[in-house]
Amino acid sequence: MSELRRLYPPIEPYKTGMLDVGEGHRVYWERCGRPGGRPAVFLHGGPGGGVAPDHRRLFDPAAYDVTLFDQRGCGRSTPNASLEANDTWRLVADIERLREAAGVERWLVFGGSWGSTLALAYAETHPQRVGALILRGVYTVTRAELDWYYQFGVSEMFPDKWEKFLAPIPEAERGDMIAAYRKRLTAEDRATRVSAAKAWSLWEGETITLLPNPAFSTVHGEEDFALAFARIENHYFTHNCWLEEGQLLRDAHKLADIPGAIIQGRYDMPCPARYAYALHKAWPEAEFHLVEGAGHAWSEPGILDQLIRATDDFGAR
Repeated sequence: MSELRRLYPPIEPYKTGMLDVGEGHRVYWERCGRPGGRPAVFLHGGPGGGVAPDHRRLFDPAAYDVTLFDQRGCGRSTPNASLEANDTWRLVADIERLREAAGVERWLVFGGSWGSTLALAYAETHPQRVGALILRGVYTVTRAELDWYYQFGVSEMFPDKWEKFLAPIPEAERGDMIAAYRKRLTAEDRATRVSAAKAWSLWEGETITLLPNPAFSTVHGEEDFALAFARIENHYFTHNCWLEEGQLLRDAHKLADIPGAIIQGRYDMPCPARYAYALHKAWPEAEFHLVEGAGHAWSEPGILDQLIRATDDFGAR
């Protein structure tokens, strides 16, 4: 058996900036790797998660010229935790603005979790701009997927974590947890917002790996991160991410000319494997890797190995 691939060494951006996308939003972006290398864009998860330094290390810096950016309202983008003018189709337009700013015709699009949702929305809207597509932890935002994670399903695997997620919500409101959290995450009182944000954020941070990882609890429990993450994620899911039911799988035929790789953990709790498998069936041109002994997080060894192999493969083509 070949040795598992690991992250490339730490790297600093060679260029950074803030892109004014209008409507009061400014989006932080950075470019890493070799100027003029294979163009790529990295789409982070959440929504509201932001990019981290280790995300730069998923790409061979000698082969790629990668754009990473914090989506509206999170990370270093401003205003922080803002829900105004913040939706899927505005983010798709932001990706196009960044592509034009980078001066490239087509690029590899890499997205995991919510980033896979956004990557699919972008690729199905602008297929001529996508040279290749790498998706991890596929999420198509159907009602069944939302209910599985926020109503009944994952609750059965993590009853201890679920109890903490339920705690801020009175029993009478627990029939719609997304709506109940919406009320608290948009409350005027900051303490109410922070308390709800931490509970929402920790529910995700502590259910995304096959085995417990205290580092995720630390990140997801941090106040500023939790506020942006929980408010924006809940905002998107309240509106079904502005997608029609089943839209991303329905329109997967638009990906037919795009080479790709789908990488999915067998025991992914937030994003059940059946949806990645359905995408594989609808888009057979993409390689499909169902990783055993792995959950949802990109950093789990088997998933990371496949991600690095995919970026290396497309970087060499």
